[in-house]
Amino acid sequence: MSNAASLGSLFDEELNAQQHDDKAAIKAAFGRAANSYDKSAAFQRRVGHELMAMHHDWKGRHILDLGCGTGYFSAQLAGKGASVIALDLSDRMLEKARDRCGDSLTYVSGDAEALPLASNSVDMAFSSLALQWCKDLSVPLSELKRVVKPGGTILFSTLLDGSLLELKKAWEVVDSEQHVNAFIDTKAVNIALAQAGFTGYTLECKAIAESYPSAFALMKDLKGIGATHLDEGRKAGLNGRKALLTVESAYRQFQRADGTVPATYQVCFGAITND
Repeated sequence: MSNAASLGSLFDEELNAQQHDDKAAIKAAFGRAANSYDKSAAFQRRVGHELMAMHHDWKGRHILDLGCGTGYFSAQLAGKGASVIALDLSDRMLEKARDRCGDSLTYVSGDAEALPLASNSVDMAFSSLALQWCKDLSVPLSELKRVVKPGGTILFSTLLDGSLLELKKAWEVVDSEQHVNAFIDTKAVNIALAQAGFTGYTLECKAIAESYPSAFALMKDLKGIGATHLDEGRKAGLNGRKALLTVESAYRQFQRADGTVPATYQVCFGAITND
């Protein structure tokens, strides 16, 4: 084996190890948040309901809820007459989903990038604010294309570049580290869809703002839903009284007339017909 090949092999092994560690960290973060998730997930529910409104024919459909979390939307889908597979990376989240929904659903522990489901096994897939945690969006999209029957519908929402810009700017006053997760832009979403082999789809991308009494309340909610994991080389920085007070003060530049502060998310809603 040449030196170049040896180095390439070593790089691949290190990359795979890093991705495995990263996935484990994401799983652990959401596992820790299982008990607090529902109290902090107002934005997630708002987005999920908008995503559900993009489709109306649920009755009798076999649907995958990918990244089901505590099962809120699994319950919503089941309530509309669907047969639901609730799938999540976190076993603790699945336990909460079972507590909510009982034994009427099928619960699967699994990774969006390697779905433990047979090809052409579900009529539809629903995934709200889960796919942004995957390194390469085309990978879970390809998996969804595989498991959803031809002609079936895939609904997804994901966060885009520019989300939580206020928080990012407030942290810039503290230091130059990246304290807020980076997300892809709309062009990258279109590229991922093309790489996954989709041609029939529509995207709607828009800003959605939530109101908070303070920056600290926002960060508490982010911790509450488990959205605190950052890629290797970044620092969450959600500790240190002095740093938090500085962020709180800097965030006040965005304060509204009613005293609240906004947290603005850029959200992409996608509806795909599996061709």
